[in-house]
Amino acid sequence: MAEQLESAVESSIQKTNLILKDIEAAYGWPKSQRNQSYCALRTVLHLLRDRMPVQESVEFAAQLPVLVRGIYFDGWQPMDVPVKLNRDDFLFEVRQRFPYDVEGGTERVVQVVLDALSRHVTPGQMNDVKDNMPRDLAKIFP
Repeated sequence: MAEQLESAVESSIQKTNLILKDIEAAYGWPKSQRNQSYCALRTVLHLLRDRMPVQESVEFAAQLPVLVRGIYFDGWQPMDVPVKLNRDDFLFEVRQRFPYDVEGGTERVVQVVLDALSRHVTPGQMNDVKDNMPRDLAKIFP
């Protein structure tokens, strides 16, 4: 049993690192900037989570690595969702929560994170997430 737990934890860490590396590769960031990639991932995940209905949010989370799922649900208040955010509101919230200045600005941060996530969940699930966003925000999705 302990071996299974260790294997599951190690697998989750590896998958989480792949997502973070995808974000870093898009920007050309070295591993030393892992805090930036983590912050970008966390920020976008939380805003997506809060924008979606509870059931869709849970279905999306089920496809995330266990560690990322923990990040995703950290601080979640399901009774307060979905929060109505249009594209501009969403980008404003990203800018407020992501304290780093990066090439391409806030919209690029969102696109990079969504692109990284799209490589780790099924296309159908990413389409479901996209379908729960307002049209102007859905245009940012890969």
